[in-house]
Amino acid sequence: MIALSVNRDFYTGAMVSAFFSLALASAIIILAMIRRSWIEMLWVVTGGLFLALFDFRVLDFHPLFMAGFSFLGLTALAVLGTRTIWAAGEDRKLLFYGFFPAVLFVASEWMATTLLDITEKLHPKTFDLFLYSFDSSLRVQFSFLMGQAFWTWPWLRFFCLVIYIALPLPLALVYAAHLRGKKENAFAVMLAFLVTGPLGVLCYNMVPAIGPAHLFGAAFPFHPLSTADAMRINVIPILTSGPRNAMPSLHLAWVLLVWWNSRGLARWIRAIAMIFVVLTAMATIGTGEHYFVDLVVAFPFSLMVQALCSYSLPLRSGERKTAFLFGTFGTLIWLALLSFSTAVFWSSPIVPWAMVIATVTSSVILWHRLVAATTEEQPLKVRAAAATA
Repeated sequence: MIALSVNRDFYTGAMVSAFFSLALASAIIILAMIRRSWIEMLWVVTGGLFLALFDFRVLDFHPLFMAGFSFLGLTALAVLGTRTIWAAGEDRKLLFYGFFPAVLFVASEWMATTLLDITEKLHPKTFDLFLYSFDSSLRVQFSFLMGQAFWTWPWLRFFCLVIYIALPLPLALVYAAHLRGKKENAFAVMLAFLVTGPLGVLCYNMVPAIGPAHLFGAAFPFHPLSTADAMRINVIPILTSGPRNAMPSLHLAWVLLVWWNSRGLARWIRAIAMIFVVLTAMATIGTGEHYFVDLVVAFPFSLMVQALCSYSLPLRSGERKTAFLFGTFGTLIWLALLSFSTAVFWSSPIVPWAMVIATVTSSVILWHRLVAATTEEQPLKVRAAAATA
């Protein structure tokens, strides 16, 4: 951890990044949830201050606010790792299950930029006009409306952006809460959080898009096309620059998984999860990073991930199989329709709205059934294990 903190390239390329620094800081939440020791929190603060002073005073690194979270996160990982080495028995197992996934999550955040760069090189053209065409077919352009709201109320934009950037924190909170209280659920939760990124990158390569703010530039959010003009645009792939990370919205997919997997946890954790769902949805479209349809497709996508990682149920279980198939084919059908059949959405406003409502409603219903089946399955396994013993 010391070697990373004193590496100038790592500092300028990662530690000052808002997303990466908070991914590191998520280790603090994991440590606090599974240890609940003021002494270890004191070690984290002391170690973070030492690393900051050494980098800023001795190595003369340029001080930046977000780097502080990185220093604290690196120290928390060091404390978790050290405690894991010296602990024994069940305590050691618990610490390892906290430390190793934290490292994996930080590593996945580190790799995200590289994967997006590769996607941009593979797909110089994007499908933004296809996604914008769908949003316009709803006769309500939500991204532009929310963007205008952000300009009107800067405080709303600020709070939504803070929540948007702080995504790693609720992921760590829900995982650590399960790890401390319901270990049998914890690994499925972390697995779902980890595989969302790679699976999402596959979708980015199927329908590469960059978002309305990048497509319209200075015209966003006050100058959208009229419905009549949007209906007549030539929907073709266009040459653009920027990260192809719009379809689906992985930010919304992650916070949906946070909300869905917070079931059965403390009410304050559930409240935090819901706040992240609402404000993240607002931030994704209000900043112009996503189209409204990106949020819609996030529902079946996250359902697919949830079903894939619900390994406590047999794969042939009715609820798990149904949820997985609906999530998978629902996501793929949306991607196919958006790529090849945008004209169908303009046949009537009822068509796109019916598809949106059916997709979101079905995803939520199937998720409830999946969670109910998972909840019923776990006590049966516990009783079976006790009977065998």
